[in-house]
Amino acid sequence: MAMEFGCQGSTWVLDYDEEADIMNQIMDDIKNSELTGLDMQISLLGEYKNAPEKFKEELDKRGLKLAALTIPHAFEGGEASSKERELEDYYFEYLKHFPGAIMNVPSRVGKNRDNLLQRQKEIIKGANELGKRAIEDHGIITSLHPISYVTSYWRFKEDYDVLFDGLDPRYMGYTPDAGHIEFGGMEAADIIKQALPLIKHVHFKDASKNNEWKKTGEGDIDFVKCINVLKDGGYNGWVMLEEETGSEHEDTSEVILELGDYVKKNIYPIVKGEKGT
Repeated sequence: MAMEFGCQGSTWVLDYDEEADIMNQIMDDIKNSELTGLDMQISLLGEYKNAPEKFKEELDKRGLKLAALTIPHAFEGGEASSKERELEDYYFEYLKHFPGAIMNVPSRVGKNRDNLLQRQKEIIKGANELGKRAIEDHGIITSLHPISYVTSYWRFKEDYDVLFDGLDPRYMGYTPDAGHIEFGGMEAADIIKQALPLIKHVHFKDASKNNEWKKTGEGDIDFVKCINVLKDGGYNGWVMLEEETGSEHEDTSEVILELGDYVKKNIYPIVKGEKGT
């Protein structure tokens, strides 16, 4: 596939664990934006949680694709918990209804950064084991998504170096999130270039250098440079747009339209072969 663009569910509901039955609105919002894909935390599946065939039918009606299901993991002690494993087993089968869709795996944030290297090694071990089981037993691609809040185990360049050194590219991919990279004091395009062989999925949201979320195109992240790096590196997966400024809660549908407009004006021309600046 060529590079494609969609939206991640955090724009509608930020908390990965907060359940909401709004999937029809989400699908309609994305269709109206003229983006084509969804990356959804499983808490937003709503009426489709136990009905993957119906979900696919509704996506097909709108000309949309499921790009990923997002399932956060803590990997305490270096392995998936029994609850995490139960979710994995269920959603491996669920994803088989959506060829090409991956399992996006956010690394849960702890209470602090104590025992940092130990926790990082545990997360990497658990992630690699998950990825191995996913691809070998189910044919599902998985990708780890670092989140760079204050108590995250993946905040700064040295944390990312540990991650990239430890992830096994045979089994577990990496999902760069431009906003979280910026929050860690790094340049998103530089990290994307460094990690290209690992990248299986991409998240874009904008931020300023003083760690404030911004509307896409109004922060300090050079998305054009990011897209050029991805394109030149041969990336041909999904790029998912998000917004976390707070304004999305006032009129999410309008925010999604704005994200679609940004992609059409600034990103599609590069992907289609025009020179990015």
